[in-house]
Amino acid sequence: MDESDILRRLELLRVEHRDLDVAIDALVSTVTPDQLQIARLKKRKLLLRDEIAMLEDQLIPDIIA
Repeated sequence: MDESDILRRLELLRVEHRDLDVAIDALVSTVTPDQLQIARLKKRKLLLRDEIAMLEDQLIPDIIA
């Protein structure tokens, strides 16, 4: 995966991460929030954050000191 592929994937993941924020907020604000669905969305959001961090690490060159 070259740098442009990583950047493209990062953008898609960041958009999905933001969309999950909106979805979670919407579910929480309902009269009877579905706690199971909220938990699933939060778990997905954490997985996305981990993948984003991994890809960002790949963009940083290894420096041998």
